[in-house]
Amino acid sequence: MNELLWIGFAVVDLTLTLAVFRLFGKSGLFGLIVFNLLLCNIQVLKTVEMFGMTTTLGNILYAGVFLATDILGELYGKKEAQKGVLLGFVTLVMATVYMQVALTFIPAPDDFAQPLLEGIFGLLPRLAAASMVAYLVSQMHDVWAYHFWKRKTNGQALWLRNNASTLVSQALDTVIFCLLAFWGQYPAQVLMEIIITTFLFKGTVALLDTPFIYLARAIGRKGTD
Repeated sequence: MNELLWIGFAVVDLTLTLAVFRLFGKSGLFGLIVFNLLLCNIQVLKTVEMFGMTTTLGNILYAGVFLATDILGELYGKKEAQKGVLLGFVTLVMATVYMQVALTFIPAPDDFAQPLLEGIFGLLPRLAAASMVAYLVSQMHDVWAYHFWKRKTNGQALWLRNNASTLVSQALDTVIFCLLAFWGQYPAQVLMEIIITTFLFKGTVALLDTPFIYLARAIGRKGTD
Protein backbone atom coordinates (compact mmCIF):
# COMPACT_ATOMS: atom_id res chain seq x y z
CA MET A 1 0.00 0.00 0.00
CA ASN A 2 2.81 2.44 0.88
CA GLU A 3 4.55 1.74 -2.41
CA LEU A 4 1.43 2.53 -4.46
CA LEU A 5 0.76 5.66 -2.41
CA TRP A 6 4.34 6.82 -2.89
CA ILE A 7 4.31 6.37 -6.67
CA GLY A 8 0.87 7.96 -6.97
CA PHE A 9 1.84 10.89 -4.75
CA ALA A 10 4.97 11.50 -6.83
CA VAL A 11 3.00 11.63 -10.08
CA VAL A 12 0.32 13.87 -8.54
CA ASP A 13 2.84 16.30 -7.05
CA LEU A 14 4.79 16.64 -10.29
CA THR A 15 1.56 17.06 -12.25
CA LEU A 16 0.31 19.74 -9.88
CA THR A 17 3.64 21.55 -10.26
CA LEU A 18 2.93 21.85 -13.97
CA ALA A 19 -0.67 22.89 -13.30
CA VAL A 20 0.41 25.67 -10.93
CA PHE A 21 3.04 26.81 -13.43
CA ARG A 22 0.46 26.85 -16.21
CA LEU A 23 -1.96 28.93 -14.12
CA PHE A 24 0.42 31.30 -12.34
CA GLY A 25 3.66 31.22 -14.31
CA LYS A 26 6.94 32.18 -12.62
CA SER A 27 5.18 33.42 -9.47
CA GLY A 28 3.57 30.02 -9.07
CA LEU A 29 6.99 28.34 -9.12
CA PHE A 30 8.28 30.64 -6.38
CA GLY A 31 5.21 29.80 -4.31
CA LEU A 32 5.70 26.07 -4.91
CA ILE A 33 9.30 26.21 -3.72
CA VAL A 34 8.21 27.77 -0.43
CA PHE A 35 5.21 25.45 -0.02
CA ASN A 36 7.08 22.23 -0.81
CA LEU A 37 10.07 23.16 1.31
CA LEU A 38 8.04 23.96 4.42
CA LEU A 39 5.81 20.92 4.11
CA CYS A 40 8.58 18.43 3.34
CA ASN A 41 10.40 19.48 6.51
CA ILE A 42 7.29 18.42 8.45
CA GLN A 43 6.70 15.22 6.49
CA VAL A 44 10.33 14.16 6.97
CA LEU A 45 9.56 13.51 10.65
CA LYS A 46 7.49 10.46 9.67
CA THR A 47 9.25 7.21 8.82
CA VAL A 48 7.66 4.51 6.64
CA GLU A 49 8.63 1.15 5.16
CA MET A 50 8.63 0.79 1.38
CA PHE A 51 10.22 -1.75 -0.95
CA GLY A 52 11.75 -3.49 2.06
CA MET A 53 13.51 -0.33 3.28
CA THR A 54 12.80 2.23 5.96
CA THR A 55 12.78 5.83 4.82
CA THR A 56 11.31 9.20 5.69
CA LEU A 57 8.55 11.05 3.93
CA GLY A 58 9.25 14.40 2.37
CA ASN A 59 11.45 13.08 -0.44
CA ILE A 60 8.78 13.68 -3.08
CA LEU A 61 8.06 17.27 -2.10
CA TYR A 62 11.77 18.00 -1.81
CA ALA A 63 12.37 16.66 -5.31
CA GLY A 64 9.56 18.97 -6.46
CA VAL A 65 11.69 21.91 -5.30
CA PHE A 66 14.45 20.80 -7.67
CA LEU A 67 11.96 20.55 -10.53
CA ALA A 68 10.70 24.07 -9.83
CA THR A 69 14.20 25.57 -9.77
CA ASP A 70 15.14 23.70 -12.96
CA ILE A 71 12.07 25.10 -14.72
CA LEU A 72 12.98 28.60 -13.52
CA GLY A 73 16.52 28.14 -14.80
CA GLU A 74 15.42 26.71 -18.13
CA LEU A 75 12.83 29.35 -18.96
CA TYR A 76 13.83 32.45 -17.00
CA GLY A 77 17.57 32.14 -16.44
CA LYS A 78 20.10 31.38 -13.74
CA LYS A 79 19.39 34.47 -11.61
CA GLU A 80 15.69 33.65 -11.29
CA ALA A 81 16.52 30.09 -10.25
CA GLN A 82 18.94 31.40 -7.62
CA LYS A 83 16.26 33.82 -6.43
CA GLY A 84 13.90 30.90 -5.92
CA VAL A 85 16.55 29.01 -3.93
CA LEU A 86 17.23 32.01 -1.67
CA LEU A 87 13.51 32.65 -1.20
CA GLY A 88 13.08 29.07 0.00
CA PHE A 89 16.09 29.35 2.33
CA VAL A 90 14.96 32.63 3.92
CA THR A 91 11.44 31.26 4.38
CA LEU A 92 12.78 28.09 6.01
CA VAL A 93 14.93 30.10 8.42
CA MET A 94 12.04 32.39 9.31
CA ALA A 95 9.63 29.50 9.84
CA THR A 96 12.13 27.70 12.08
CA VAL A 97 12.80 30.77 14.22
CA TYR A 98 9.14 31.82 14.42
CA MET A 99 7.99 28.39 15.58
CA GLN A 100 10.73 28.24 18.21
CA VAL A 101 9.49 31.59 19.51
CA ALA A 102 5.91 30.31 19.49
CA LEU A 103 6.91 27.32 21.61
CA THR A 104 8.41 29.58 24.29
CA PHE A 105 5.00 31.11 25.09
CA ILE A 106 3.49 29.59 28.22
CA PRO A 107 0.32 27.74 27.14
CA ALA A 108 -3.06 28.27 28.79
CA PRO A 109 -4.11 25.65 31.36
CA ASP A 110 -6.61 24.07 28.96
CA ASP A 111 -4.33 24.24 25.90
CA PHE A 112 -3.90 20.95 24.04
CA ALA A 113 -1.68 22.09 21.16
CA GLN A 114 1.64 22.72 22.95
CA PRO A 115 2.72 19.03 23.22
CA LEU A 116 1.69 18.41 19.61
CA LEU A 117 3.57 21.47 18.35
CA GLU A 118 6.63 20.51 20.38
CA GLY A 119 6.56 17.07 18.82
CA ILE A 120 6.57 18.55 15.32
CA PHE A 121 8.51 21.81 15.63
CA GLY A 122 10.60 21.24 18.74
CA LEU A 123 13.50 20.06 16.63
CA LEU A 124 17.02 20.04 17.90
CA PRO A 125 19.05 22.99 16.57
CA ARG A 126 21.44 20.47 15.03
CA LEU A 127 18.73 18.98 12.81
CA ALA A 128 17.41 22.37 11.74
CA ALA A 129 20.91 23.64 10.94
CA ALA A 130 21.74 20.46 9.02
CA SER A 131 18.59 20.81 6.94
CA MET A 132 19.25 24.45 6.05
CA VAL A 133 22.94 23.94 5.19
CA ALA A 134 22.17 20.88 3.04
CA TYR A 135 19.37 22.72 1.24
CA LEU A 136 21.39 25.82 0.41
CA VAL A 137 24.50 23.93 -0.76
CA SER A 138 22.62 21.36 -2.84
CA GLN A 139 20.25 23.85 -4.45
CA MET A 140 22.99 26.30 -5.36
CA HIS A 141 24.95 23.42 -6.87
CA ASP A 142 21.85 22.32 -8.78
CA VAL A 143 21.44 25.76 -10.38
CA TRP A 144 25.15 25.98 -11.23
CA ALA A 145 25.32 22.42 -12.63
CA TYR A 146 22.13 22.86 -14.66
CA HIS A 147 23.56 25.84 -16.52
CA PHE A 148 26.99 24.24 -16.78
CA TRP A 149 25.53 21.30 -18.69
CA LYS A 150 23.31 23.63 -20.70
CA ARG A 151 26.40 25.49 -21.93
CA LYS A 152 28.33 22.27 -22.57
CA THR A 153 25.52 20.86 -24.74
CA ASN A 154 24.69 24.18 -26.46
CA GLY A 155 21.17 24.07 -25.08
CA GLN A 156 20.52 20.53 -26.31
CA ALA A 157 19.82 17.35 -24.29
CA LEU A 158 17.43 18.78 -21.73
CA TRP A 159 17.20 15.35 -20.10
CA LEU A 160 20.96 15.36 -19.47
CA ARG A 161 21.20 18.68 -17.66
CA ASN A 162 18.02 17.97 -15.72
CA ASN A 163 19.23 14.61 -14.41
CA ALA A 164 22.96 15.34 -14.16
CA SER A 165 22.36 18.41 -12.03
CA THR A 166 19.57 17.01 -9.87
CA LEU A 167 21.04 13.58 -9.11
CA VAL A 168 24.38 14.97 -7.98
CA SER A 169 22.65 17.71 -5.99
CA GLN A 170 20.37 15.19 -4.30
CA ALA A 171 23.45 13.16 -3.37
CA LEU A 172 25.08 16.27 -1.91
CA ASP A 173 21.95 17.11 0.06
CA THR A 174 21.65 13.60 1.46
CA VAL A 175 25.29 13.26 2.48
CA ILE A 176 25.54 16.75 4.02
CA PHE A 177 22.30 16.44 5.99
CA CYS A 178 22.94 12.92 7.27
CA LEU A 179 26.51 13.66 8.32
CA LEU A 180 25.66 16.94 10.06
CA ALA A 181 22.51 15.57 11.70
CA PHE A 182 23.44 12.00 12.58
CA TRP A 183 27.25 11.76 12.82
CA GLY A 184 28.02 10.22 16.20
CA GLN A 185 24.38 9.29 16.75
CA TYR A 186 24.49 6.05 14.75
CA PRO A 187 27.21 3.47 14.00
CA ALA A 188 29.00 4.14 10.72
CA GLN A 189 27.32 1.18 8.99
CA VAL A 190 23.83 2.32 9.98
CA LEU A 191 24.59 5.89 8.92
CA MET A 192 25.75 4.64 5.52
CA GLU A 193 22.52 2.65 5.11
CA ILE A 194 20.47 5.76 5.91
CA ILE A 195 22.41 7.77 3.31
CA ILE A 196 22.02 5.12 0.60
CA THR A 197 18.30 4.45 1.11
CA THR A 198 17.48 8.17 1.34
CA PHE A 199 19.34 8.89 -1.90
CA LEU A 200 17.67 5.97 -3.68
CA PHE A 201 14.21 7.41 -3.05
CA LYS A 202 15.26 10.98 -3.87
CA GLY A 203 17.04 9.84 -7.01
CA THR A 204 14.00 7.87 -8.19
CA VAL A 205 11.78 10.96 -8.01
CA ALA A 206 14.50 12.98 -9.75
CA LEU A 207 14.38 10.57 -12.68
CA LEU A 208 10.58 10.63 -12.70
CA ASP A 209 10.51 14.38 -13.21
CA THR A 210 12.29 14.21 -16.61
CA PRO A 211 9.13 14.13 -18.79
CA PHE A 212 7.62 16.86 -16.63
CA ILE A 213 10.37 19.36 -17.36
CA TYR A 214 9.86 18.74 -21.09
CA LEU A 215 6.15 19.49 -20.60
CA ALA A 216 7.03 22.58 -18.56
CA ARG A 217 9.26 23.87 -21.35
CA ALA A 218 6.43 23.35 -23.84
CA ILE A 219 4.03 25.20 -21.54
CA GLY A 220 6.49 28.06 -21.09
CA ARG A 221 7.10 28.43 -24.82
CA LYS A 222 3.39 28.32 -25.55
CA GLY A 223 2.80 31.04 -22.99
CA THR A 224 5.23 33.33 -24.78
CA ASP A 225 3.75 32.77 -28.28
